[in-house]
Amino acid sequence: MRVAKVIGNIWATRKEEKLAGLKLLIVQPINIIDGTKDKTPIVACDIIGAGVGETVLVVSGSSARGAAGDMGIPVDATVVGIVDDQEIAADLL
Repeated sequence: MRVAKVIGNIWATRKEEKLAGLKLLIVQPINIIDGTKDKTPIVACDIIGAGVGETVLVVSGSSARGAAGDMGIPVDATVVGIVDDQEIAADLL
């Protein structure tokens, strides 16, 4: 599971049938410690109604397909949670 920031939306009129009805977001993985960008932005399907600017939890691989509701759905990443807050124990870093 990764933490990411939603930075945009993707619209695709023509797409694989199994993607019909799924909202697609552009998410930027972030470093959970300092909030800096970590890696390249990715496209993730959204099953919870996240929006641009929100910090989210993203799963990938078979977990993404399972979360989207169908192991045959062609997704690599799915947004499964919206982060309300986080706390990191500074003395454990």
